Amino acid sequence: MSKIVVVVVSVFLFVSLASAKDKTSLDYVNILMGTDSGFKLSNGNTYPAIALPWGMNFWSPQTGGMGDGWVYSYDADKIQGFKQTHQPSPWINDYGQFSLFPMTGELVIKGEERASWFSHKAEIAKPNYYKVYLADYDVVTEITPTERAAMFRFTFPENDKSYVLVDAFDRGSYVKIIPEGKKIIGYTTRNSGGVPDNFRNYFVIVFDKPFIKSNVWSTDKIVEGVRELEDNHVGAALQFKTRKGEQVCARVASSFISYEQAELNLKELGDDSFDQVKAKGADIWNEELSRIAVSGGSEDQMETFYSCLYRVLLFPRKFYEFDADGNVFHYSPYNGEVLPGYLFTDNGFWDTFRAVFPFFNLMYPSLNEQIQEGLANAYKESGFLPEWASPGHRDCMVGSNSATIVADAYLKGLRGYDIDALWDAVVKNTTHVGPLLSVGRYGSDYYNKLGYVPYNVGINENVARTLEYAFADYCIYKLGKALGKPQEEIAIYAKRAMNYKNVFDTESKLMRGKNDDGTFQSPFSPFKWGDAFTEGNSWHYTWSVFHDVNGLIDLMGGQKEFAGMLDSVFVVPPIFDDSYYGQVIHEIREMQIMNMGNYAHGNQPIQHMIYLYNYAGEPWKTQYWVREVMDRLYTPQADGYCGDEDNGQTSAWYVFSAMGFYPVTPAVDEYVVGAPLFKKITVTLESGKTIEIEAPDNSAKNRYVESMRMNGKNYENNFLKYGELMKGAKITYKMGAEPNKQRGIKTENFPYSFSTELKK
Repeated sequence: MSKIVVVVVSVFLFVSLASAKDKTSLDYVNILMGTDSGFKLSNGNTYPAIALPWGMNFWSPQTGGMGDGWVYSYDADKIQGFKQTHQPSPWINDYGQFSLFPMTGELVIKGEERASWFSHKAEIAKPNYYKVYLADYDVVTEITPTERAAMFRFTFPENDKSYVLVDAFDRGSYVKIIPEGKKIIGYTTRNSGGVPDNFRNYFVIVFDKPFIKSNVWSTDKIVEGVRELEDNHVGAALQFKTRKGEQVCARVASSFISYEQAELNLKELGDDSFDQVKAKGADIWNEELSRIAVSGGSEDQMETFYSCLYRVLLFPRKFYEFDADGNVFHYSPYNGEVLPGYLFTDNGFWDTFRAVFPFFNLMYPSLNEQIQEGLANAYKESGFLPEWASPGHRDCMVGSNSATIVADAYLKGLRGYDIDALWDAVVKNTTHVGPLLSVGRYGSDYYNKLGYVPYNVGINENVARTLEYAFADYCIYKLGKALGKPQEEIAIYAKRAMNYKNVFDTESKLMRGKNDDGTFQSPFSPFKWGDAFTEGNSWHYTWSVFHDVNGLIDLMGGQKEFAGMLDSVFVVPPIFDDSYYGQVIHEIREMQIMNMGNYAHGNQPIQHMIYLYNYAGEPWKTQYWVREVMDRLYTPQADGYCGDEDNGQTSAWYVFSAMGFYPVTPAVDEYVVGAPLFKKITVTLESGKTIEIEAPDNSAKNRYVESMRMNGKNYENNFLKYGELMKGAKITYKMGAEPNKQRGIKTENFPYSFSTELKK
């Protein structure tokens, strides 16, 4: 009997190992990660984006009502449409959306009334393919995308009244039925801002089966006797007679330029069948995802890693198209014209300057060269660089973080775009407020005169602005040097890079609002969210001195005191003061419930802070906390994040941290060392060279770096150089259960700081 058990167990293990070996990178992706979210609590605030990397259009099942920023909520039980979406965040909402929806029986138009029950048990959700069963209509819907087009496949029951409803949404829309072509064309204008008056998203839908009847509708009523209609909220109802199991396919494409361009975009599908489009999409995703091959982790860690990597590869969105001759051109959301060249959108640089764009400079430099060209075009078309674009300028967040993105790209060696225009743009930002307060620099007059944005002059989030402007000034200074600008022209930016010191309070050893007369704000609570800060408090923003951590250490009294203040973030209880907002905003709640003191990983300002122990000679604390955050705050489930995912930033933190290093200071050629999550990681660079990262002793227990070798030589530094990694490298870690407190503790092992450079 025991021999039989051994044989059965052996066979089971063999099958399990074979199955795991056969899994592709794409198989590990869960696009529902982060969708169990809402207004009060974000576990990601994501939706399942059925899309190709950086695609112009995404698709998503729609559980929320028309205009609801929460497009898809995991706890919903009904679907009312399958929507083309361009939404980067529920807080920014959507633009250019329309939907398709199949049904049977009596025609119902209103979204809430037509919605059908569904179950996650009858749902498959992958980046290149979505499938769900709509129980109320006995219909299966499948979707597979290209960058600017998609194919739908509806499997109907036997019914004389099988419908596909096309919903062009409200606030101005148009549809036209062309029965002889089995075609619908139309446009939607629905948006949430950031567009000129002539904005339209033109769409074309071609079916493979003729309609037995077709109608247009307005609001919720059929309009008889016409084939086209323009009104506030219009759509089309297309009726088919179907056999049981009969499939009706629809080819869909859209354009921000014209109907003719939408027809061109439809050619992305070619003559491929649904399954061929799906297979090509799988190949594209696997090619990108497998460029970072990880092994030697748990199934959950593998799924979390690749689900995060998928999110990093979605934004910014390609907002350009190809004309009949293959030339790149775009509709400008800044001036309403159709112009040549690249343009990208749907990105909040306040979030993504931290890790997403540094990731592109490591893994996708040629893509980022196109993005930089797009930034130059945005400047030429609007007079300012975008800070939060969707699709044009949006009034959201603070800072002048476009300067960091421009500088980091150029300093990492990217070329082939109009850097002179970008230089003009970042310099202009330093003295101008844009058409919206988030564009340019709000409070720049005060900042340039006093060295900080005062607390008492009616400019909210003033300390946050001061700190981010100071880092942007550092980036401008370094970019100017690289461009050969005269020292007398750029010296002012080096000086302003030290403005962070002007809002440091030596009494509390924290950043604090300062009045225009030089006195600090009073009373002062380091636990007060908002007010002088942006979606955080002083405990979170004090560390936003990316370029001069050593200078901050000196302000705090030395390395021991600095490390103690870092420790305090985790030690103090999750106290908060929400009086500025008048309610507990979701970012506060997410910090409160994570049981990590006042550490608020769910929002971006503090995400680099864990790595700062490396600057104070205690790198083992970085190693400890990085693993704690990865293990406790990320899972590959619907509640898998601990706050807003935000255009790939919270995911990029995980991807970098799992590889064992992180870009604390964009625009500097260093990554700060943490500790890898997997036993083996192979990173294939765009050049074809590889970075091999091995940690064979890695485990849940062995989270500390005992020793480290770089290309066969012992390596003591707490940073890795960008240039060395780009040549290809082999990094080997010996991991252990106890910290090595003798490694990485010398000053020469510490990462870069601007004040250290100035002393040389």
